[in-house]
Amino acid sequence: MHATETLAEAGRLMTICNSCRYCEGLCAMFPAMEQRRSFADTDLNYLANLCHACGACYDDCQFAPPHDFAVNVPATMAKLRRESYDAYVWPRAFSGVFARNGLVIATIAAAAVAAFIIGFVLIGNPEALFTAQTGPGAFYRVMPHNTMVAVFGAAFLYAIVATVIGLRRFWIDIASPSSPLVDRPALAGAGHDAATLRYLDGGGDGCADGEGAVKDRRKLYHHLTFYGFLLCFLSTSVASVWHYAFDRIAPYPWWDLPVVFGTLGGIGITIGPAGLLAAKFRRDPMLLDKGGLGMDVAFLAMLFLTGVTGLALLVLRATPAMGMLLAIHLGVVFALFITIPYGKFVHGLYRYLALVRHRQEQRTPA
Repeated sequence: MHATETLAEAGRLMTICNSCRYCEGLCAMFPAMEQRRSFADTDLNYLANLCHACGACYDDCQFAPPHDFAVNVPATMAKLRRESYDAYVWPRAFSGVFARNGLVIATIAAAAVAAFIIGFVLIGNPEALFTAQTGPGAFYRVMPHNTMVAVFGAAFLYAIVATVIGLRRFWIDIASPSSPLVDRPALAGAGHDAATLRYLDGGGDGCADGEGAVKDRRKLYHHLTFYGFLLCFLSTSVASVWHYAFDRIAPYPWWDLPVVFGTLGGIGITIGPAGLLAAKFRRDPMLLDKGGLGMDVAFLAMLFLTGVTGLALLVLRATPAMGMLLAIHLGVVFALFITIPYGKFVHGLYRYLALVRHRQEQRTPA
């Protein structure tokens, strides 16, 4: 017996696929599936997070709808992935957030932006908010540096703790007693697979769009989003070093590393999410988890708004619009931080751990 209807359906599909094995060369999920004769719930959660939703198996499957077997692996695994985030989330009280993720994130984002605007007016310096600020420390005349560090440091620390606890629960379930997480070859191999999106190519042909053709645009947009986010994080990290180690106070000139990294990252998390969102609405609805659409859209919208508001702040930072743009940008970033453990962001982390486990199984078959 399985704990949920989705797990039961995933178990049914894996039993059929394990008998057929026509798709064994398409991605990591099918070789992992073939190492099992039966499928416990933990196995299914592992396989679901190995699935990259490329759609190739749906196009290739002779048992796909309208066949009586109704084999639809991409949609079922997408739904199970979303439910697996709920199963491992911390605190447990937030286990229902993924089911109504779009509404929750939109509400938090709106509240965060409003809170920063109101806070700047009532607590900060209202005059600085609506007048042009230039020179070192311009941003901190609107919001003191120590306050900014305290607010975002606390939000980021909470996000890390909540995410790590959820990932630890997932790893305990999918790993064998003889497979520790600290496994350098597996960690490195999974890192390569994740960084290159190795299994998003549908066995080499590219991502299927559900119409018999294959396209690689999702892979490109994923790269723009992922590396854009990393560049934004690198920008913040370098700026922190500049501030604390060299007493160089923001804002920095256009040619300085924090601005260069931030600009490139902002472009990435603007174009990438926009492309992924457009691609999602173009895909065959049969490939999608319709219940997860709100979560997907909310996450991509948050990244897009982070990029757009950051770039606007860069362009207009020496104008009277800077204060209000700073409030909006910080509100969006704060909302992104505190919702990281409860949104689509975690899919990449769960998938990475699944890839680590897959690397271990390839080396030592179960």
